[in-house]
Amino acid sequence: MVGQIILGAIMIAAGAGAVIKTEWIINNFGRMAWFEEKLGSEGGSRLGYKLIGVVVLAIGIIVMTGSGDDFMRWLLSPIIKYSLPK
Repeated sequence: MVGQIILGAIMIAAGAGAVIKTEWIINNFGRMAWFEEKLGSEGGSRLGYKLIGVVVLAIGIIVMTGSGDDFMRWLLSPIIKYSLPK
């Protein structure tokens, strides 16, 4: 339980840091060609790094609250409902 809280807090901090310090990440790690190609010519890498940060932050909240099983059940429910016996 305490491990989940600590891991979730670290993930939340990392995700928030990635969103807040996107310019620092770009200056130190550079632009990513896939982000630039798919997300726009100017600012594509910034948007990509921010999206990664938001996803990490959301996963951190899920881990911290311990609702991973419920979230996965909700996420996969459209697929699972067809495989369950009637």
